[in-house]
Amino acid sequence: MGLLPFAVRRALQLIPVLLGLTLIVFALQAVALGDPVRAAMGQRGDPEAIARIRADYGLDAPLWVQYGRYLGRLLRGDLGRSFRQQVPVADLIVERLPATVRLAVAAMGLAALLGVAAGVASAVTHGRMLDAAIMTVALLGISTPVFWLGMILILLFAVTLGWFPISGYGDGDWRHLVLPALALGALHVGYIARMTRGSLLEVLREDYLRTARAKGLREGVVLLKHGLRNASLPILTLMGIGIGDLLVGAPLTETVFAWPGLGRLLVTAVANRDLPVVLGATLLFALIYVAANFLVDCCYVLADPRIRLAGERR
Repeated sequence: MGLLPFAVRRALQLIPVLLGLTLIVFALQAVALGDPVRAAMGQRGDPEAIARIRADYGLDAPLWVQYGRYLGRLLRGDLGRSFRQQVPVADLIVERLPATVRLAVAAMGLAALLGVAAGVASAVTHGRMLDAAIMTVALLGISTPVFWLGMILILLFAVTLGWFPISGYGDGDWRHLVLPALALGALHVGYIARMTRGSLLEVLREDYLRTARAKGLREGVVLLKHGLRNASLPILTLMGIGIGDLLVGAPLTETVFAWPGLGRLLVTAVANRDLPVVLGATLLFALIYVAANFLVDCCYVLADPRIRLAGERR
């Protein structure tokens, strides 16, 4: 099966998934947030004003009607208006999304660089003390909560050493990006290092690498050109899915570092019970995750012909 038929079939399979996502997000937020107008105006709010606002936003209709209207607005690209800021939710998301994408790309870049280097070093020194040390650090990176690591980084590198700013965006200054990218990417450094080590160890046992060494190629060329290249498919898959994870997992990091991204917008909206913003941001995070998995599947078909053959047999 070629890439285009596979992509079309995969996209059609995503339609019920996306509908399910909108239904789950809408139902969870409706249950968790209760009546957002009452919450926003307080228990002493004017009942007539509350009723008028609920009618204006269509919140007096049954839930299934609200869900139908919500889907209709989504198809027109309308995510509603913020209760608190009285501006379109789409405008808020467009304003905050670039900062989150910048943070996620920087975090994945750091994770790929450090994770692949650590995984290669660990595979080359398999069974030695350096291998055990690298895998221990990788496990710590996977196990450490991002908010705790963020506060440790602030205390050490910003407060004590003064190398980087404590928080904020800083008009795009790269020094503001380093600590949040490290905190957000640490988890994936561990995952990529372990995946690189495992994949490379399997490849290093293959006969064609012994043949390459027998031909007199340098060990570095054998390792990086023939070994790492053939071991890269699961690593690239992990990175592709990891981009979605980083975008979705940004709220804690953005809150700790006061980073003006989409995650911080979501956390603030939840605290303020701003339902349209919560629904819009949550749905976007879910769509990003689904899109990342879709692209990874397509890359798999491009990279591995066996997947095409499997599709044709079915």
